[in-house]
Amino acid sequence: MRISDDRYSRDRLRLDIAIQFIRHEARTHTIRQWTGLTDDRIRKLYRSYLHGGGLHVTRHRGKSPQQAGYFLRTVRLRQEAAVLASIGCLLGVLHYSRGTPARLSPGIGRAASVCQAYDTYCALVAEPAITMEHAVLLLVTLSHGVELALQGCRECGALLVADPLALHPARCVVCSPEGPRASKRLTCNH
Repeated sequence: MRISDDRYSRDRLRLDIAIQFIRHEARTHTIRQWTGLTDDRIRKLYRSYLHGGGLHVTRHRGKSPQQAGYFLRTVRLRQEAAVLASIGCLLGVLHYSRGTPARLSPGIGRAASVCQAYDTYCALVAEPAITMEHAVLLLVTLSHGVELALQGCRECGALLVADPLALHPARCVVCSPEGPRASKRLTCNH
């Protein structure tokens, strides 16, 4: 393989991933951060391939979500965050070395895994509540392990996304005092 072939493949991968991010309604800043493309190139991709193609994709403006507490607000968000985190672990987006999370930093190779994790999450969860922007926030925040961390339920060991500084050990919806009535809202597409 010649150097030019390798460069073409890398550039093609950047464009393909940028289009995936655009289809998932990610903001320009997020796409630039993960693909390395310029703002102008991202806008041109949107206009050339998605805007006129009959596919309606909303372009969000403003800052990307930055509050990790979003995932702990409701039972549904906690459940869906756990599903997405589980997929991230299975696909190698999130990985741990001696119990410490390895930092997930933006890059084209990892962007493909993030897209795959989000696509899998969307396929498994009916009416997903977590957007691509929030998925990126969740995975990066979990990889830092400061604001949010992966923990096991103190009763059954189920994987949970929890506040690592909480006073009480985390419990899943089924084991919590409220019981499983809230967990029925999360259903699979299959």
